[in-house]
Amino acid sequence: MTPSRDQQVAMPSNTKEIEPNRITVPYVTAWSAEQDRSGELICRARGGIGYADETVMDRDSRGVLWIRAASRPGEGRPEFGEVHSLRQRRAMRRLLCQVCGGPADQTAAGTLWLLPDFREDWPGWPNAMANAEPPVCPRCVEVSVRLCPKLRRGAAVIRARECPLVGVRGTLFVRGDDGPVRAANDVFAFGHPRIGWVQAFSLVRQLGDCTLIPPSELAGCAP
Repeated sequence: MTPSRDQQVAMPSNTKEIEPNRITVPYVTAWSAEQDRSGELICRARGGIGYADETVMDRDSRGVLWIRAASRPGEGRPEFGEVHSLRQRRAMRRLLCQVCGGPADQTAAGTLWLLPDFREDWPGWPNAMANAEPPVCPRCVEVSVRLCPKLRRGAAVIRARECPLVGVRGTLFVRGDDGPVRAANDVFAFGHPRIGWVQAFSLVRQLGDCTLIPPSELAGCAP
């Protein structure tokens, strides 16, 4: 699994618009009212980390610990560049558009993705790329390129026939004298030997069997 660059592209429970300038707020963008509610982290006796007041809702089906985030989309101000963990997970699991929150575009050629263009990083990019950015629908490609500074510097429209869930982006902790100590933010495969020490904040899919397509080909797909 090849790690992606730290992209953190802002992504739109449906796209919000703020008056008077009608600023588009992507579905997965965090809002200022959605504070981190994770609470106290502890080192567990059998290894790894957990919450002092942990419940069964704090871990996924694989046992990975997730950050706690309030869900209040539309309250306060949008935190562009910050992704809401729960909405990102939902979009990645269900393959929803990162901008509008509706179904992403899927055809026989693959699921549609929009990423900063790093095709010079390695031959065959973005095949084998560990990607934390949810997919898109055709009608949201243009607005994403127009609003996101990183995409304006160069965007790649991609079809991926393969995109399995392979891991998480999160914070690795180590045991300290007084409890868990932050060590690094990175991508961790589900089978990583230290996954029990990770507090996850994003799901990751690995892109495969990818085709780079010209944006003009999307014209016939948009509703």
